[in-house]
Amino acid sequence: MTAISRISAAVVALAVTAGAALADAPVLRAAVLKFGTVNWELDVIKHHKLDAANGFELAVQGMAGGPAAKVAFQGGEADVIVSDWLWVARQRAAGKDFVFIPYSKAVGGVLVPDDSTAQTLADLSGGKIGIAGGPLDKSWLILQAYAAQEHGMDLAAATEQVFGAPPLIFKTALSGDLAGAINFWHFMAKMEAGGMRKLIDVADAATALGLDPETPLLGYVVRGEMLRETPDLVTGLAAASRAAKDILASDDAEWQRLRPRMNAKTDAQFQGLVAGFRAGIPAPGPVDEGAADKMLRLMAELGGEDLLGQARELPEGVFVQPGS
Repeated sequence: MTAISRISAAVVALAVTAGAALADAPVLRAAVLKFGTVNWELDVIKHHKLDAANGFELAVQGMAGGPAAKVAFQGGEADVIVSDWLWVARQRAAGKDFVFIPYSKAVGGVLVPDDSTAQTLADLSGGKIGIAGGPLDKSWLILQAYAAQEHGMDLAAATEQVFGAPPLIFKTALSGDLAGAINFWHFMAKMEAGGMRKLIDVADAATALGLDPETPLLGYVVRGEMLRETPDLVTGLAAASRAAKDILASDDAEWQRLRPRMNAKTDAQFQGLVAGFRAGIPAPGPVDEGAADKMLRLMAELGGEDLLGQARELPEGVFVQPGS
């Protein structure tokens, strides 16, 4: 065999080995909102092959909404979804073995028109507030508790609420038809870029209530069975997520690559989305379970069984430690 033949044979052997390794890698099916911001992180994982580097192959399934993703997950059609840990706590209290890997601590806030004279929530009395989600939206509940504590105000009774999907609240708020609007962080970034003014962050309201704003609210949800039987797969997902966050935290060029899928219509929107995502990156390490328990107890008091089912305190095993 000639030297060239030997090199060619070696290359073929390496290719076969690599192909076999890829074929042997477990596939992790992620069901996520088709246009959700988590897709930015998942794109980075796929683009930089952070899944392969951590021993798995990520397969992203775009879903029409959060409920559809949960149905797919609970029905065994997906291995991982993104949700908040309070939902995981509710499921664990009901006997379902789901666990949570931190993804983001980003929360929304209340925005008002730029020419509004409002300086506090109390100044919205008598006005109409748009709220992304329903009456049990967690930001809305926290803001009600904050208004009661800081202003002695029943925010729900003192205002008229308009509940709707985030894009609807976004459009209605920018049209000037609302005294204030509560929306998810990425819509809030676009609303600020469109000229609205932040009245209060939910994180600031949570801090005033004695809660820890560093507690990550959103995360990847997997089954406890996966954690027990294939712990390396769960660890690999957490490691890939953290590696993607490290890139997004510092690499402006990576954001330029992602820009076409971010639906940012202006430079101001784009910069706001980048800043908002970066601000929402949770610190590595374990979640403070004492702080999480305090938040759950407040949410149980405010939202009751409709929000948290039978959960009244933090169930054991909600968080995958040491987090992402």
